[in-house]
Amino acid sequence: MNTLEQRRRRVLAVGLLVVSLLALGCGLVAGSEGWRWADLHGAEAELIVWQIRAPRSLGAWLTGALFGLAGAIAQGLFRNPLADPYLLGSAAGASLGVVLVLAASTLAGAGLSLVSADLLARVGLVAAAFAGALAGVAMTLSLARGAQHTTRLLLAGVVVGVVLGAVNDLITTVSPEAMRGRQMFLLGTTGFLGWASDVALAAVLALVLPLSWRLSRVLDALTLGEDSAASLGLPLPTLRLVMVVLMALATGTAVAQAGLVAFVGLVAPHLVRRFVQAAHGYRLVASAAMGGALLLVADVMARTVVAPQELPVGVLTAVLGGCYLLWLLRRRGGV
Repeated sequence: MNTLEQRRRRVLAVGLLVVSLLALGCGLVAGSEGWRWADLHGAEAELIVWQIRAPRSLGAWLTGALFGLAGAIAQGLFRNPLADPYLLGSAAGASLGVVLVLAASTLAGAGLSLVSADLLARVGLVAAAFAGALAGVAMTLSLARGAQHTTRLLLAGVVVGVVLGAVNDLITTVSPEAMRGRQMFLLGTTGFLGWASDVALAAVLALVLPLSWRLSRVLDALTLGEDSAASLGLPLPTLRLVMVVLMALATGTAVAQAGLVAFVGLVAPHLVRRFVQAAHGYRLVASAAMGGALLLVADVMARTVVAPQELPVGVLTAVLGGCYLLWLLRRRGGV
């Protein structure tokens, strides 16, 4: 590695750290009434800043980090810069889990369900979204007969996404009351993140990031092609399956906590590649940090752009991410 590349890596690392810390500080003072800190005192400051804004800001960073990490894994696994964490049916599965719970809650409230409303409340939308995301990926793996062939895996993910999306639409047609909750989930929000959510997000990130970094040599080998990677003696089907599981775990956890936040998992690895050319081990870590910084900045903007109203953070990331990719296409004639 030459000196220039080392310098670029240091600059990127320091830049992401500074942006994240500044955005975290802004997150503590950004609320529904705009920028407000000086007039908060005592119990009010304890409640608003440390029980609402602080866990939300930290949770936004952790959620973005999981999306960025999952996106880097997906793009390395499929050798496609347009791959994102939702390719394997996790988004459609999570949405279906949420819709099923909402529809069952409506029936339980009307006394028409075999499951009590209290039980559904205990299960919650977070658990349903997480289980649905993992179930969607499991269906994709089953349809593709494992992770031996990336093309078959990708096609299976598209099929599962379409089928589960159709089931989603069918249920919301039968139970229109579930549409509102599903819409909020599809738009993405960080407004419900608390300290318990942060613990879950941090635990999954602490598990997935070291494991994916350790297995990053698989992604490096795949850049040489399937045959060349196999010639290196790596058990590609098994290692690819492990990478898919790690991606599904990261995506499912992030989606369960914040909904379907768009473009973070797609754009974060792109931005890292624009700054540095490195092996996948560095890219995975940097993409996680980039994703955390992006979602945290978007969350602060969502709270303050049209205060006292709040924008869904997923809408804001979709607009900003889409504009970035359009600019990239126009500038380079391709991605």
